[in-house]
Amino acid sequence: MKKSLPEASKVAGLKSHGTLNPHPEKVIDRLFIEHDFFDARDSVQLKYEMLRRVRIEGVSVSQAAADFGVSRPSFYQAQEAFELGGLSGLVSKKRGPRNAHKLSESVMKFLEETMAREGFLSAAKLVPRLKEQFQLTAHPRSIERALKRRKKKRVASS
Repeated sequence: MKKSLPEASKVAGLKSHGTLNPHPEKVIDRLFIEHDFFDARDSVQLKYEMLRRVRIEGVSVSQAAADFGVSRPSFYQAQEAFELGGLSGLVSKKRGPRNAHKLSESVMKFLEETMAREGFLSAAKLVPRLKEQFQLTAHPRSIERALKRRKKKRVASS
């Protein structure tokens, strides 16, 4: 029989995959309390078991949501995610923008041309230029990262 992972290692793994349940203490389902196999910290396992309980065992949505420590809207979100994406659909998606959406190609070209014309400018000095040219507010760190990414791409494609 396989040895189970040390607790800290499992928590770190769940966290790194975005599947760590932030409120395992809210789970009062009997299986998660009585059996080691069921882990209230594993949000994917928790959501799947909650959906299974309703669909297969006929438990009401309200009861399942209460037992698994989630709201009814969260139950329905999990149900839709599972129907659309299967088990992998139950993995929470990162929130917020997924790319440097403000710093479009035209903005980046402007920044590079400005620096080529005037020499190196700190990101903090580029912020007012963006505001003036594009009526755009960007954090200096976002500008630094975007310029670094473009430089990396140019080096990689050379």
